[in-house]
Amino acid sequence: MSPTDEPRSGSGQSSSAERSDPRDGDDSTRDEGESDPAVDAVAGNDDAIDVSEVTGTDDDPGPSRPAISGHGRKGRVAADGGEHDDALRTDGAGGSVSDFEQMADVQLTESERRRQWFDEKVLAPARIVWDDWRARFGLIVVTFYLLMGTVGLRLVPEPAPNQGPLLVGAFRTLQHPLGTTASGTDILSQIVYATPAMLIMISSGAVFTVVLGTAIGTLAGYKGGRTDSVLMVVSDIMMTIPGLPLTIVLAAVLGINGNPVVIGVLVTINAWAGLARAIRSQVLTLRDAEYVEASRIMGIGTPKIIGSDIIPNLMPYITMNFVRQARAVIFGVVGLYFLGVLPYNSDNWGVMMNAAVGRAGATSSVAAFHWLLMPMLAVIFLGLGLTLLAQGADRVFNPRVRARHAKTVEGDDDGDGDEGTGGATTAATGGI
Repeated sequence: MSPTDEPRSGSGQSSSAERSDPRDGDDSTRDEGESDPAVDAVAGNDDAIDVSEVTGTDDDPGPSRPAISGHGRKGRVAADGGEHDDALRTDGAGGSVSDFEQMADVQLTESERRRQWFDEKVLAPARIVWDDWRARFGLIVVTFYLLMGTVGLRLVPEPAPNQGPLLVGAFRTLQHPLGTTASGTDILSQIVYATPAMLIMISSGAVFTVVLGTAIGTLAGYKGGRTDSVLMVVSDIMMTIPGLPLTIVLAAVLGINGNPVVIGVLVTINAWAGLARAIRSQVLTLRDAEYVEASRIMGIGTPKIIGSDIIPNLMPYITMNFVRQARAVIFGVVGLYFLGVLPYNSDNWGVMMNAAVGRAGATSSVAAFHWLLMPMLAVIFLGLGLTLLAQGADRVFNPRVRARHAKTVEGDDDGDGDEGTGGATTAATGGI
């Protein structure tokens, strides 16, 4: 052996000793012939590790571990190991039931379910509308017009000539607060008695446009293929036809005799086409959503999928278009009556403005200007009220806002709004 081999051997022993220093006491005292069970198990020896020492046996359950659960509320598995056996529910065979199979131990009565439904569907939207000043003002204005068209007919006398002096200005007398016309007819009476027909025209025209446009657009966007192509061709043809000449021709040919329902539909006879194409583009983005695909896989029919999964997501857009079409009916009907195109058998705001300009020269006469101004203000305030109501009511279709304004059935003792919101969720889920 050469002298140079001794330092190498010594250095090898010292380095081996240094590497063995971090080991535990049991490892350092282990005999050279004894092998590590973990190493043997990795090498393929299945008998190297005793399973009972790791997982425990019937007599010795091994190390105590908490149940894998993050819930400590009622009706759920406890998360601590001490209450594990008591917290687990068992079925008839004595086996444990998983979290997915557990039932809530809080059940709502039938009256509580009705109260909860009424709170979520009626009271919560009412609170949302009333909390927004735009929706509140719009609701007040629309309600005023509805009362004027129903109750006002019983409170205000029917318009007739010589009800008062000629061309009395507005806000001059209490008997005629809005003034009189050139024939002595009370302007307030004319506005009130023209309101019912106007409300019917607004409702018929807006409902016709929204229902037809939504149905065609939703069906075309969801079905696709040849159905989509045919419906969109029809919509494109209707969009190319000018609406005003079509309305005038149909009003002359059909002989509608001033029927407000027919007039409202004629004014919006081709307005549904643009709405149908817009709705179709919205449905194209919704039909591939996960929840729609899940409903389709579950075998749910097309009408139910459209009515339950697609239409609710389009309600804010549909609501805004309803108000938009209602305003279009107001301006269109008043404009056509002002031009003298549509036949009429009752008073109308457009007819009043036509008479004010044609008979009294209201555009150039200060004495007759109120005759033109009052029906114009009636049109403006009704359109403004509908617009503000639609802008505020857009929040009604937001589920998060609606849930925040819904109160719980069990929330009689809740102190603040946050607890009430949480209680609503607890009541709706039965404590889960």
